[in-house]
Amino acid sequence: MNNYYKNLEVQFEKVFRHTNTGSFKTRERYKKGFKRFIFFLADEFHLQKLSNISEKHIKAYVEKMKEKGLSASTIKTELSAIRFFHDAMPYARNELPENSSLDLERRRFGGVDRAWSGREVNAMIGVAMKNERIDYAAMFTLARYAGLRLEECFRIDTNDAKKALKTGELYVKGKGGLRRYVPINESIRIMLSKLLQITPIGQKLFVSPKDKTHLAMKRLECFIVYHRKAFTENKITFHGLRHTYAHEKYEEFIMAGNNDVTARRKVSELLGHHRDDVTRIYLSRGDEDA
Repeated sequence: MNNYYKNLEVQFEKVFRHTNTGSFKTRERYKKGFKRFIFFLADEFHLQKLSNISEKHIKAYVEKMKEKGLSASTIKTELSAIRFFHDAMPYARNELPENSSLDLERRRFGGVDRAWSGREVNAMIGVAMKNERIDYAAMFTLARYAGLRLEECFRIDTNDAKKALKTGELYVKGKGGLRRYVPINESIRIMLSKLLQITPIGQKLFVSPKDKTHLAMKRLECFIVYHRKAFTENKITFHGLRHTYAHEKYEEFIMAGNNDVTARRKVSELLGHHRDDVTRIYLSRGDEDA
């Protein structure tokens, strides 16, 4: 298989060097996706020429990705990478099938989709910012990009935030006394930096000393219920952001070459429960809080 892959890789590198459309970031991201595809072609079909890529190869690859449990959105992204470079091949012999013919359905959890879409996340954060609720926008961001539970957000103080900005990891006081460190991205960095500018040293970021945490949590949940109807018909909840995070990280681990068991274990560690049965709730049903 190595020889088949190396042969296809050489052909692909020639195409890549002469591809100037799209941004550098897009080309690099799509390059990784296309290389995953040619690895599949070498392994499953022993394909020797990229010019021979056809509908059967695409359909087989889609089925393979479905078997791995990848969502429709992730599969579509992989297909976009394939089409991007296939269109750049002057010698391609076949047209590739459209997504509409590939039976790509949005992933459902027990009949109810608990995860938020990217559009729903952006819309809710936008509503929070419009209403001058930087604290709500920050908590939505923490749940979406770090997988925090609502109560975990309310435990964060200024010292935790400062350390996270310094180390790139947030110390999370979790459920049942379990504690963990989770990586933060640039969106979280921006939110934490803004909150540190308005929060007195030593205080919690999301609840004042005079307020009751359970009441503050209830107000945020009511904020979601009140505003979600403006941009979605889905009954999204704060906990659904944790489902979105879990599913995305699982897919990242799978695409990085981990098997299903290892990917679930890594997701479990990030979520802070270390139980495979609970991880399966997030990745399979999504209809229970955990």
